[in-house]
Amino acid sequence: MYPARDRVVHAAWIEELATAADTLDLDEEVQSVAVDLFLHDVPAADRSKRAVAGASLYAAALITGQERSQGSVAAALGTSRVSVQQRWKQRLRVAGFDPPSW
Repeated sequence: MYPARDRVVHAAWIEELATAADTLDLDEEVQSVAVDLFLHDVPAADRSKRAVAGASLYAAALITGQERSQGSVAAALGTSRVSVQQRWKQRLRVAGFDPPSW
């Protein structure tokens, strides 16, 4: 879990997640899960936040059954597909899920 103040501190990132989800035609459930995954363990380094946001959105889309490609999620958030690919399973682990082995 994360402190409620994190929603205020990271409001700009939450807005970016919402904008990217809208771009990808993902519903509010995906946005909510993505925000939770992102806020559960926000990286300290600013340069890592965009990649983690992308990985959070990709993982949220998988969790809710609204899959999108890693490339399309990365493009919507302005990061690379490889950044999403390298981080999405960790986002699931941090949130207490067992990521698939594929």
